[in-house]
Amino acid sequence: MQNQTSVTEFILLGLSQNPKVQKILFVVLLFVYITTVGGNMMIMVTIICSPALLTSPMYFFLAFLSFLDACISSVTIPKLILNMLNEKKTVSFEFCMIQVFGVHFFGAVEVIVLTAMAYDRYVAICKPLHYSSIMNWRLCGTLIGIAWVGGFLHSIIQIVFTLQLPFCGPNVIDHFMCDLFPLLELACTDTHIFGLLVLANSGSICIIIFSFLLVSYGVILFNLRGHSLEGRWKALSTCGSHNAVVVLFFVPCIFIYARLTFASSFENKVAIFYAMVTPLLNPIIYTFRNKEMKKSMRKMWRRFMVFSDKF
Repeated sequence: MQNQTSVTEFILLGLSQNPKVQKILFVVLLFVYITTVGGNMMIMVTIICSPALLTSPMYFFLAFLSFLDACISSVTIPKLILNMLNEKKTVSFEFCMIQVFGVHFFGAVEVIVLTAMAYDRYVAICKPLHYSSIMNWRLCGTLIGIAWVGGFLHSIIQIVFTLQLPFCGPNVIDHFMCDLFPLLELACTDTHIFGLLVLANSGSICIIIFSFLLVSYGVILFNLRGHSLEGRWKALSTCGSHNAVVVLFFVPCIFIYARLTFASSFENKVAIFYAMVTPLLNPIIYTFRNKEMKKSMRKMWRRFMVFSDKF
């Protein structure tokens, strides 16, 4: 199919067309973005600067997850904030494609990292005597490499198919960011096959991995029966944090991508969860009941204060 795209820019309707509401959203989103990036960077820096945490695969993956959350937020929120200030809320065709690639790239990498974190907890709880030999740094590095490669392959497939679509008419996207289904609605061709490809590439992956994660955590809970009360409580606390993040991330993704119909008036509302809410809450979820993280953060803060006093 020959691409006959004549559209050079798209108009993003955002979250509201009301000027007063937009001013409120500007303040809220600016706070959300600063808090999200700041919170996730704090976790990452704390782990990197704490040798006791950095040598643990769980915290190694957590630092990487925090980096990904900051990246996902940076792909979507800054442009949305800028559009709140501009009367003409446009985005170039090239930037739109970059945003589609970025959202799916970092999202797919995060999916694989969450799976690696679930496997790490499974080995730690179900095979504690073999944990150090199984979860070695070679395996951790391999899993991160698989995450990068898998994310790139997933997103490049999406963007290649999207670039084949001709856009020659309407250019108004009823969303706060560029995404696959909103773009399919604007294409000047039959997009049924493309919709099935999105379902196969994004929707099925979300469903399969989410189901796998639920089963793995079920196995972990089953194996906790033989642990002491203190051990069970510690394991449940860690797994509970992971489960909360998994549900917040995967349920919206399944709702958006695991469906055959393109149009959905709730899509941009649901997308807020995995694009904004989940990256914002992840630092809170992973540190709220984590004694090691809170202790390391206090140590790092004291070192920073001592360093600041010298100047």
